[in-house]
Amino acid sequence: MKYRSNETFTHKQADKIGVLLTNLGTPEAPEKGALKRYLREFLSDPRVVEVPKLIWWMILNLVILNIRPKRSAHAYSTVWTERGSPLMFHTQDQTNALAASMQQKYGDKVVVDFAMRYGSPSIKSVTQNMLEKGVRQLLVLPLYPQYSGATNGSTFDALGEALRKTRWIPDVRFISHYHDFTPYIDAVAGSITEHWAIHGRADKLIFTYHGIPKRYLTAGDPYHCECYKTSRLVAEKLGLGKDEYMVTFQSRFGREEWLQPYTDHTLKSLPEQGVKSVQMICPGFSADCLETIEEIGIENRDYFLEAGGERYEYIAALNAQPEHIAALESLIEKNLGGWECPERDSQLSAELATAMGSDK
Repeated sequence: MKYRSNETFTHKQADKIGVLLTNLGTPEAPEKGALKRYLREFLSDPRVVEVPKLIWWMILNLVILNIRPKRSAHAYSTVWTERGSPLMFHTQDQTNALAASMQQKYGDKVVVDFAMRYGSPSIKSVTQNMLEKGVRQLLVLPLYPQYSGATNGSTFDALGEALRKTRWIPDVRFISHYHDFTPYIDAVAGSITEHWAIHGRADKLIFTYHGIPKRYLTAGDPYHCECYKTSRLVAEKLGLGKDEYMVTFQSRFGREEWLQPYTDHTLKSLPEQGVKSVQMICPGFSADCLETIEEIGIENRDYFLEAGGERYEYIAALNAQPEHIAALESLIEKNLGGWECPERDSQLSAELATAMGSDK
């Protein structure tokens, strides 16, 4: 096996700490071809779809990739902006804000960057770039507050694969979840309070999360429980009673049972129960994307209003709001505890290396 070396390394290079943010990913364009490439990579991940490989390969390549890309391309075209994919530019904005804040505190000793689990920029390419900049201690923060094997676990797999053939492995820390981290809870509650101050309150506040197959829960995935804990903590922060909010799950795929209650079914049934106004929030999404803007903001709005609802509002994701950036920075600093970039005599290191025959 050939191991990758850092081609730009010199013995005079200063050691640095790296902070790598990761998110799910996005197609390069709202077009059928781009969606097909993106969906092939995403849906080929065994963490995402736990079905025997041969059976799933046939379903994916003979059925799904011949149908879904065109439909998905149309959906993406409704949320695409001049800046491109919302998930991409919101993640870039978050990274820029964190990098600027960390720069003020630590100077050039800390490198902050982001990568996508699927698509570009890839975890492998960004990790390698950070190592070439001298990163010897790497903190990885997947921007999924609630842990699931299909998201956070898959990110860890990709990180391991990115480092597997690297000659010089850095110290690594991985934040697997932050669903009950107080600054994050405060940021979510604060965004709801701000929305109420402008628009008033609705009959029901609905916390909606991306779903996963129910069998993942029964197999030991903690995602379901962490979604409910996040919702409970936010509700407590807001002083809500149990009848003033609820938790639902969206974005199911395929025919098997997923986590319930389903968001769309719930919205179709609420008006006949006397709930005429709802406010939706997606605490599992750190940045607005297709699932929040189109699915919750448009598609599910139509379900509710067509069923007799009168008022429907989507409360935006935290994105690069200052309170969110402050919460992420607090989380990062907590997990950087004890790490310091050691001061070393780079000139002496270079002289010793030269004496041993190194040209770097």
